[in-house]
Amino acid sequence: MFSEKIMKNPDFFMNICESITNALMLVDPEGNITYFNRAAEEITGYKREEVLGKQCTILDSDTCVYSVESGKQKRCNLFENGGVIRRNCQITSKDGRQVYLIKNASVIKDESGKVVGGVEIMTDITSLYMKDREIEELKKEIHHEYGFEGILGTSPVMQGVFEQIKNASMSEAPVIIYGESGTGKELVASIIHRLSRRKSKPFIKVNCASLNEFLLESELFGHKKGAFTGAFRDRKGRFEAARDGSIFLDEIGDMPTSMQIKLLRVLQENEVEPVGDHRAISVNTRLITATNQDLDSLVDSGKFREDLFYRVHVIPLFLPPLREKMEDLPVLLSHFLRRVSLENNKNIQNIDPQAMEIMKKYDWPGNVRQLINALEFSAISCKGNTIAVSDLPDHLFRRKRPERMFEKKLFDPKEVVAALALFKGNRTRTAEHLKISRVTLWKRLKELGIEKI
Repeated sequence: MFSEKIMKNPDFFMNICESITNALMLVDPEGNITYFNRAAEEITGYKREEVLGKQCTILDSDTCVYSVESGKQKRCNLFENGGVIRRNCQITSKDGRQVYLIKNASVIKDESGKVVGGVEIMTDITSLYMKDREIEELKKEIHHEYGFEGILGTSPVMQGVFEQIKNASMSEAPVIIYGESGTGKELVASIIHRLSRRKSKPFIKVNCASLNEFLLESELFGHKKGAFTGAFRDRKGRFEAARDGSIFLDEIGDMPTSMQIKLLRVLQENEVEPVGDHRAISVNTRLITATNQDLDSLVDSGKFREDLFYRVHVIPLFLPPLREKMEDLPVLLSHFLRRVSLENNKNIQNIDPQAMEIMKKYDWPGNVRQLINALEFSAISCKGNTIAVSDLPDHLFRRKRPERMFEKKLFDPKEVVAALALFKGNRTRTAEHLKISRVTLWKRLKELGIEKI
């Protein structure tokens, strides 16, 4: 019935063309515009009477190619190619603005198969394009002005982390990344790989805490068809997939003891045996691991093998929690507020000073990941261009950063020097003795101007 109504009443079809939100344009075989709907007027800024009968070159599309035929006549290459599918293009509007479009076009033929024209449908994606460009600018900002390779931070402690990352990327030795949940361990691992000589090879990730012992063995080393129920085909393991590249084992502190033995053998022999197969496969893989636990304590308690500890703990890298680098909070908030605002189509530009003070007093147990989530919530709640106290999530009011008695003692240089001397300059043991993180010790030493003992 609907198609019959269109056939009997051409005006009804034209009304449909005028009501759609995409620009619709018809051209004759010479490229002259014969129809221009209302959406095309709105997108281009031209009234239809200004373009009808004129060449479609008036829109100055950057993707249209014209070929000169007889004399000065031009013929759009749409009639040579027969169509265009989802092509990104850029036109110049009447007032000189650059408008970004997705174009679909095809030729129109009559009953005899003769080409009588062409139809173009154009979707305005200018706002999406501009948003993508702003996000790319934010990424460049991270890389150059306020951070390093995608990690934000200008504080002394983060400058030290950046230097550690550079040094680790130059080596082939195993790296272990310590840090609380949400501090960016996976991001750091990917940066180390990206800056290393293996950057053109695979970077494979495995979360050791998300799989049971049996599944983890199959995931890491692969299996042969028929090795167990459900093994319908051979499966390549992650170590083999990462050959000549890097493998990142996240949450290695949660790896079962029996799997630790098998991993140790792989690191010693540089070869793996798939489940159900005794044929060893040679692998040359750079190992990067991460944990939010204290492996020293796990070794002492018998939950982590000491021989494996010395295999993975060659280049330790410590990521500070957000509460230990609060001077970076303004930079983090500025960047992620802009990103969250863009993603949620908001125009949020500021954070109220009282709201900022509450965020500074919070201890952020979930670190940067929790900070981003809090900004997401606040952006949705915010009705204007400034995040107010009332926009903040409730949990920010229930937990404040605790005072730490032992950190206050670190302002006495004599106690720091004495502790370092006791452990012969070993900062890891010194930090354990003072019951603080190694990063906090490093930060306090910088503040006190103590470089070496």
